[in-house]
Amino acid sequence: MTQIRSALFAALFIAWTLVLGVVYLPLLLSSPRVVALAARFWVKGAFVLLRLTCGLAYRVEGEVPKGAALVASKHQSTLETFAFRLILDDPAVILKKELLRIPFFGWYLGKTGVIAIDRAAGMKALKSMVKGAEDAAAEGRQVLIFPEGHRHDVGATPEYHTGVAMLYAGMGLPCVPVALNSGLFWGRGSLAKRPGQVTIRFLPPIEAGLDRKTFMARLEDAIETASAELAADARARWPHLPR
Repeated sequence: MTQIRSALFAALFIAWTLVLGVVYLPLLLSSPRVVALAARFWVKGAFVLLRLTCGLAYRVEGEVPKGAALVASKHQSTLETFAFRLILDDPAVILKKELLRIPFFGWYLGKTGVIAIDRAAGMKALKSMVKGAEDAAAEGRQVLIFPEGHRHDVGATPEYHTGVAMLYAGMGLPCVPVALNSGLFWGRGSLAKRPGQVTIRFLPPIEAGLDRKTFMARLEDAIETASAELAADARARWPHLPR
């Protein structure tokens, strides 16, 4: 049943995306703020479909930052990449430049004020990332980064990259860690979307001004500890989730 419901969601989501992708074409000539608002509507529709077809939703815990801030989140699923568009106010998302080449999706993504990184450019790309983050913060926007760079399975060995430390030092702002358990419900590279409720938890900010080693250790410990707790809580509540 889970596979059937997941396939139904996929079909409806693709149809929803194609319809809005065509309707929204004139917006490519508008401002990033207008496109970001249109993207929120698309994401809201996607979550309605997800709830109706798969019985899957999410909830937010903790204090969501307002105004300029660095947000560093665990990354286990596509779900949180959508959810942050609704949770945060016009976030500047750090992402790989290749995503902007995807037809329709990439066109609109590039118009929402993201910070696209060419990972082949090495240090030049990192400096460009910091500059983009500083500009976004100056506009009062939150900067969102997934410190591991890509999705990880629940319980997998963490791989935190130092790019988040460069942002932390360059922006001079506190960093808000975010833990979650989305991978139990919508796994990496999996069609299956299991019913339940994902938890996205905003943790206490890490104050600005720490040295790189201390910051990285505190960030990883905060996110990994809380994410493990959320996974255990979800498994206790929904026995059908993978162990």
